[in-house]
Amino acid sequence: MSRPPQPGDLIADRYELEELVGTGGMSSVFRARDRQLERRVAIKILHEHYAADPEYLERFRREARAVARLSHPNIVTVIDRGDDAGRQYIVFEHVEGENLKELVLRSGRLPVRRALELALAVADGLAFAHDHGLVHRDVKPQNVLLSREGEVKVTDFGIARSLHVDHGVTQTGTVLGTGEYLAPEQASGKPVSPATDVYSLGVVLWELLAGDVPFVGENFVAVALRHVNEPPPHVRERRPDVSPRLDAAVECALAKDPAHRFPSMAAFAKELRACRAEVAGNAPPAGDDLAMTLVTAPSHHRPPPPQRPRSRRSRRRRPLAWALLALAVAGAAFAAVVLLGGAGHHLGGSGGGGPTGAAVPLSGVGVAYVNPDHPDAHADTARYATDGSASTYWLTQTYGDQAFGGLLPGGLGLVLDAGSPVKLAHVTVKTPTPGFTAEIRAGDSPTGSFTSDSSPQTVNGTTTFTLHGTTAQYYAVWITRLPPQLSARISEVTATS
Repeated sequence: MSRPPQPGDLIADRYELEELVGTGGMSSVFRARDRQLERRVAIKILHEHYAADPEYLERFRREARAVARLSHPNIVTVIDRGDDAGRQYIVFEHVEGENLKELVLRSGRLPVRRALELALAVADGLAFAHDHGLVHRDVKPQNVLLSREGEVKVTDFGIARSLHVDHGVTQTGTVLGTGEYLAPEQASGKPVSPATDVYSLGVVLWELLAGDVPFVGENFVAVALRHVNEPPPHVRERRPDVSPRLDAAVECALAKDPAHRFPSMAAFAKELRACRAEVAGNAPPAGDDLAMTLVTAPSHHRPPPPQRPRSRRSRRRRPLAWALLALAVAGAAFAAVVLLGGAGHHLGGSGGGGPTGAAVPLSGVGVAYVNPDHPDAHADTARYATDGSASTYWLTQTYGDQAFGGLLPGGLGLVLDAGSPVKLAHVTVKTPTPGFTAEIRAGDSPTGSFTSDSSPQTVNGTTTFTLHGTTAQYYAVWITRLPPQLSARISEVTATS
């Protein structure tokens, strides 16, 4: 073998190379004609200098063996593998169309529903691969093929790794993948897992929605370091028409710690389906907690004393079913909404150098919660968020480790009633449980829907949100990530217009 393969060559006396369609670090891909079956195929040929390297040769052969056992409509099918006079090749089905990167370059950012449909198809294919013990490790738009018939197929498992391999090629310490879509653990040379593909698909979805990747840099290392060290920007900063739920889903997928991402690719896919239903205006999918939201009537019984923290013993008595439900319903929306309205306490500025302006009167009357089987939404503590005392508080449930490392796709909101439409300038939140992430949202109804009226911030002690200027009667302190103890408290909310 003295020269690289080129159009016109005949591989294994069967595959006639027609056109070079792509080349990478390890191999080149040609469109070819299968003379025996009279059909078009794609053939990947390992570069000559790698064919003599036992490690790369084994990786190439492993790809063929691994993908050959994956039969799924969203994964490119392997047809054949062989060695032709030292040329190592794999034959795949030929997909006539373009890849996802070409689509983005041609069209720019995609409609939200289209982006969700494409990402969902990729997620389904990758979930199938994970179920069969294979992590892709190089999920990127270039490796997603779009046929002219509308099929979506994941390809190029060239650096895929078996979940059951402990020894052999591509061990810990080797960085493989494409910089713009590289998970932090890959960039650090740490072990990969299905969560690695979840992160990369999160980057792909971010790009489909925003028209560009979240991190760019001068070289591979610069981009990889940003993946390791910098929080990704919220996709809603680039694309305001993205729903809060979808924004939270992307944020969950892009968590730095793999344990804080969706617990599986199937869980990510389930949340993407819920987001697609939301965009389409359909009812939430069966099993999605949004379908179970209800509002209780105002409480007229004697006000209870301030809620005390739960003991360890009482937390252990929490039904196991709730923990299992939180794990199974990946991406379920948590919406514990407290309705505050009517005549009541006067909310002034935060004092001590806080924002100035006209104070807004608010009071508490009721609660909404997600799961009617677990009505522990603390309706009786709603009033304490506006009673002028920092020693009392409204609190969320303790959601447990199943809340995706504290992330709450869809969020959880404490809703404030201003009594009449008003344009608030600042909202100040005080908490004895610092470290949760929230934003202020505005709406015309106490039950929603709400739109973002501030940037997300981490609430630490006393935190003031500057609002964008929406005129509304109802404002929600919307929590999207819980503090480390996985339960948040709000002791006081003040607002100025």
